[in-house]
Amino acid sequence: MAYVFPKKAGVVLKQVKSIVVRFCPFESNVESTRNFLQCLHTKKTHASNNNCDLKTEVKHDGSEPVIDVQFADGDRLIMKGANLSVREMLKAFNSMCKAKELKAEEKTQKKSA
Repeated sequence: MAYVFPKKAGVVLKQVKSIVVRFCPFESNVESTRNFLQCLHTKKTHASNNNCDLKTEVKHDGSEPVIDVQFADGDRLIMKGANLSVREMLKAFNSMCKAKELKAEEKTQKKSA
């Protein structure tokens, strides 16, 4: 069954340094992680930060699906996809990205004032 992404599922990688997506494709709990990965592979998403390092590690060891996000400011977001829906992952990721973007804008405004 194909997953239909919400129209506003846009992902902006401006504040992201790297993303590592790890999963075992033979596990039953990997679908939402694969769908999240699919959201990252769009032209618009890639264009939001060409320097973002995106790696996919496909393992055959029965390991839990994990998305490890490293932000430009050094913070990390680790999402364990076994018990999360793709919507929950997108919501957590996008809210953290928006918060970091607001912080960066405030910092820029303070410097120019």
